[in-house]
Amino acid sequence: MQAKIIQIGNSKGLRLSKTILEKYQFGDSVNMRMEENCIIIEPISSPRNNWSKSFKEMRKNGHDELLIDDHFEEETNWE
Repeated sequence: MQAKIIQIGNSKGLRLSKTILEKYQFGDSVNMRMEENCIIIEPISSPRNNWSKSFKEMRKNGHDELLIDDHFEEETNWE
């Protein structure tokens, strides 16, 4: 795919189509790195982005039980 480099003020840039932005889930910022003769543009991942939704789904399905007791015997035997 060829793309034109456009003037943006004193700089130059690439315009990405809406299709590309949606397909690769680009937000307002991206990671950009250079390798050999390439510039690689990657979306910035937000691993915790949908945690709230996932936790609600887990609760709804009864998959939110504690795996470890929330207290230990040593904490309750204060003598």
